[in-house]
Amino acid sequence: ACWLPLHSMLLLMGRQMSSDAPLCVNSVDLETPPPPPMLFCKTKLLFYIGNLPSWLQGTLLRNGPGIFSVGDTTYNHWFDGMALMHSFTFKDGEVIYRSRYLRGDTYKDNMAAKRIVVSEMGTMAYPDPGKNVISRVITFLNHTVPDFTDNCGNNFIRYGKDYYATSETNYIRKVDPVTLETQDKVDYMKYLAVNLVTSHPHYDKDGTAYNMGTSIAEKGKTKYTLFKVPDTTAGALKNLEVICTVPCRSLLSPSYYHSFGMTDNYFIFIEQPFKLDILKMATAYMRGVNWASCLKFFPEENTLIHLIDRKTGKEVGIKYYTEAMIVYHHVNAFEEDGHVIFDVIAYEDPSLYNMFYLNVLKEQSKTSAMSVPKCKRFALPVQTDKGIDVGDDMVKLQYTTASAVKEKEGKLLCQPEVLCDSVELPRINYDFNGKKYRFVYMTCVAMTAVATKIMKLDIETKERTEWSEENCWPSEPVFIPRPNGEGEDDGVVLTTVINSNPGESGFILVLDAKSFKEVARAYMNAELHMDMHGYFIPMEN
Repeated sequence: ACWLPLHSMLLLMGRQMSSDAPLCVNSVDLETPPPPPMLFCKTKLLFYIGNLPSWLQGTLLRNGPGIFSVGDTTYNHWFDGMALMHSFTFKDGEVIYRSRYLRGDTYKDNMAAKRIVVSEMGTMAYPDPGKNVISRVITFLNHTVPDFTDNCGNNFIRYGKDYYATSETNYIRKVDPVTLETQDKVDYMKYLAVNLVTSHPHYDKDGTAYNMGTSIAEKGKTKYTLFKVPDTTAGALKNLEVICTVPCRSLLSPSYYHSFGMTDNYFIFIEQPFKLDILKMATAYMRGVNWASCLKFFPEENTLIHLIDRKTGKEVGIKYYTEAMIVYHHVNAFEEDGHVIFDVIAYEDPSLYNMFYLNVLKEQSKTSAMSVPKCKRFALPVQTDKGIDVGDDMVKLQYTTASAVKEKEGKLLCQPEVLCDSVELPRINYDFNGKKYRFVYMTCVAMTAVATKIMKLDIETKERTEWSEENCWPSEPVFIPRPNGEGEDDGVVLTTVINSNPGESGFILVLDAKSFKEVARAYMNAELHMDMHGYFIPMEN
């Protein structure tokens, strides 16, 4: 097979291309069988500028789409591309880079058929016109009650001692974090009746992982399930425990969510009016539309905020709600003076997803229709509202303008404080997860969905410190704390950078987290790809 590199990332970066530029990046020619399952790339970095900190020891895993065309078929959406995993191993002042395609069932089936045969959220796969009627019927039935893809190209998560590539379906793929070898296919349904699961779990200091998923029409009920996986030996999912369930307000239209919040004592779940219509999903294949078209935003409905006690597994007595919004990423949450404070990146509409259709990415230099993402802070009073007059604001914190006004007994209307805007992919010092914090690191997305800068936000002073470079596009910034460091921002920030300057290659950038000044960069002698999320594994792990 011939692996064609990304077309300098120009298409995915939204830059204007010539009319003869290929729409399909990383296409696969399948006139010959696929190559054996070997490393796609393993290399030391080409050269360095600056010096890597001696204490920086460990591996940064990153995940994202890497193949967008198989044979003469093409994915419609950037999120749908077949997963390409990356690792950057820091040791003794050097970096070793590896990348490898996730060789799951989706990858194998597509390669064997020499075309895309497994449907993704934004791309419905149809059988080869030459297939017989029986094959067509089987394909139809598989899409009526969908068996989702195991193309896990969104993130990496850890359960116990095992690491998994993940998306948001009921399938995850165990991977070797050193070689990036694809290992076991794991179905959440074997342990818990969930059809969709987030790829952003939380972790306690003891290593216990917390996550949530959606059970669709299970025993006649659609519900959201919070669960935990203790940090045990390999195979920790066998010890999965359900913490609680939250009934869905619409039986056949569960809310879409990508993450949730957690403090020392509470979980925060946002049930937003961005819903997946299950009946439409069952008929999507027959109607010739993709599953993403079955997601609908209802701007006239409220967003419900569920505050759940971690010890009892029950919601608190007060009902919280705010106006319609769409949240993909929680930033952090903490408790103070009888309040739960949480920060999120919020949108006014679902236009972000549409911006990542490949044909739209190609035209982003000409038009932009994405609503501006805002970092919003909410404050939820936990104390009883008895004795509080209707119309009174129950938030008593001096450092935020967020409000929670009593609308009636046991019901509060919450309005956020906007901390900043035009930001996405937030990361923090995870030692401060669930605790009061000051700094957050994010990408800047001003006019397009693709980041042109990364920034550090001081939440107390609202000061923004940015890094950018001409013709460069940085990934999600990942904070790594200095061992025994002093202060929340004592460490470095890692980001991979796509570089389209002539004659220059991509690089991994190391910034001092305090000053946000460059410490070092390591240029690569391999093609870098735009990705989604990452996970850092310290060397001792």
